[in-house]
Amino acid sequence: MKNNNYKEKEKILNDTLDKLSTMPARVFTVENDNSQLSLHKNQLISEKEKAEQKYQELLKDYKSLQFQFEKIKKKIQIKLDNQSKVNEKIDELNQETEGLIGEIDKW
Repeated sequence: MKNNNYKEKEKILNDTLDKLSTMPARVFTVENDNSQLSLHKNQLISEKEKAEQKYQELLKDYKSLQFQFEKIKKKIQIKLDNQSKVNEKIDELNQETEGLIGEIDKW
């Protein structure tokens, strides 16, 4: 029974030594993967910052264009209102002219 117990312990010890012998390769792989992930993370952070900066610039441009559009829209509305007033005055003058022509025709 002692012999069996020693063989089991020896097998466990050999298995453990085999696993330990492959550990440095695993640790190197994990460290390499971690390093690659860190580089990728830093690249993504840099790209994110650039995208946020570009977004802020575009948002500023959008607000500026929106302001200019509103200004132009108001100017157009004022011109349309003025044109409408001119048309009303022309209509009033046409009616007055027709009325005067009618009066002249009566004479």
